[in-house]
Amino acid sequence: MQTIYVFGHKQPDTDSVCASICLAYLKNQLGMITQPRVLGNINNETKFVLNHFNVKEPAYLNDVKVQIRNMKYNKNAMLRENISIEEAFRVLHEMNITGIPLVDENKKLIGYVNLKEIAKFLIEGKVTRLNSSYDNILKVLEGKEILRFDEEINGSIMASTFTIDSFTEAVLLQEKHILIAGDRNEILEHAISKHIKMIILVGGFELSEDLLAKARENRVNVISTPYLSYKTANKIRLANYISSVEVNKDPIKFLLTDYRDDFLQISHKYGHTNYPVVNKNNECVGMLRLIDSNNYEKKQVILVDHNQMSQSVDGLDEAEILEIVDHHNLSTVGTSVPIEFRAMPVGCTCTLIYKLFKESFVMIPKEIAGLMLGAIISDTLLFKSPTTTPLDRQAAEKLAVIAGVDIQEFGMAMFKAGSSVRGLSPLEVVYKDFKSYKVGEENVGIGQVMTMDYEEIVKNKDEYIAILDKLKDYKIALLFVTDIIRNGSYIFYNTGSEYIISDAYNIQDLAQGIYIDGLVSRKKQMLPPLMECIERRNG
Repeated sequence: MQTIYVFGHKQPDTDSVCASICLAYLKNQLGMITQPRVLGNINNETKFVLNHFNVKEPAYLNDVKVQIRNMKYNKNAMLRENISIEEAFRVLHEMNITGIPLVDENKKLIGYVNLKEIAKFLIEGKVTRLNSSYDNILKVLEGKEILRFDEEINGSIMASTFTIDSFTEAVLLQEKHILIAGDRNEILEHAISKHIKMIILVGGFELSEDLLAKARENRVNVISTPYLSYKTANKIRLANYISSVEVNKDPIKFLLTDYRDDFLQISHKYGHTNYPVVNKNNECVGMLRLIDSNNYEKKQVILVDHNQMSQSVDGLDEAEILEIVDHHNLSTVGTSVPIEFRAMPVGCTCTLIYKLFKESFVMIPKEIAGLMLGAIISDTLLFKSPTTTPLDRQAAEKLAVIAGVDIQEFGMAMFKAGSSVRGLSPLEVVYKDFKSYKVGEENVGIGQVMTMDYEEIVKNKDEYIAILDKLKDYKIALLFVTDIIRNGSYIFYNTGSEYIISDAYNIQDLAQGIYIDGLVSRKKQMLPPLMECIERRNG
């Protein structure tokens, strides 16, 4: 069973982060395997809440694109460099493949070999050369071990087709020679006296006690095979190490973390059918065939606090969405099959998650209660936001008891920790909580920052306007600076959007940094008037 990722939007706020952690906890209690994730850096307010309740920050999730690790590659498709050509051919035939990765004893990828190169070696290679192991030779010739002194056998092959006189005159035997012979005692005795590397006895023939003793004394390796001379001479070359074949030592390979779409692009460019798959240590973990590229497992995800593609993780269209828990309007996320979708018009996603805990009869631990409470306080601005509902207040009161905190004191400490913009650049302030929306054919970007110190921002007003003007992809780019104490917001906007902003918010004398009392909710008060105005003008 794969791990399911639970996460919020790309500009993680307290609700988004805490909802991910709390819902993941609930799902795990119900028997699922989930992990919370974040899609960006968390803000100071959220860090305060996590630290207060000693909860670890979720790991970062870059994307949910299909990776090689999610594809059904053949995990057994690899050959050790020291197996025989015959064994390699058998594996290729059984797997119905034309090529395969080669690995060393530590599974490090050392190359790639295919049937074409094997055939070329057998047809054009040196027929008298043998570079193999005693065990390989024994297996290929279905032989019987008589004497073994060396594990590695490297030498030149010859057969005893001469008479003893002709043989001794025509053949200068050396220690690296490998002799194929039958019932030819004189030739065998001569070969043993020359300390050759190996004798292969054909037709099941075995040495006499006298010759066996001499072979043992001279450390000559001996094997007996049931095959006759002709078949033995033909098969012995198949005992060579597969690495003896011409190997592609630098094949195109893919890491487990590489993406499927990159694999398709590269395979289309080069036209190969098989590709080695390796881990970060260059250890081969298998082989991926082009025909298997459509056989993969999607990553499974649960979305919280958003249901818009532009706000979600990269590659969401390649993942399997199992569930969405949200308190926003329906947007652009679509699924190919029905899913569990829980949405309510409440001020905070964690209010809905609190309801899910109650429905599931799962006890809420102190730290989980604290995170949900922090999220509710944050999203409702301590119940001052117009998005606040009686359910938010009721949930907060119950959670505060479990968490053992005073709502007002804890809330003000949260805001104080999260509202400071000291040390942040204007660019960091704009993107601290910036969300993108598609309204008809227009792109709208709204950033919102909560602060108790508006003067820190207004002194750099021109820089903020310049940043908003550079957001060329947006018809309208806004920054709302929300004063938590005054319960209102100051507005900064990109040049050229004045007429829409004036119309949307019914402002007669619009100016950069103008204050609007009671304007605190992006969801209910900032975005809807813009959407209505744009749609009316384009209608």
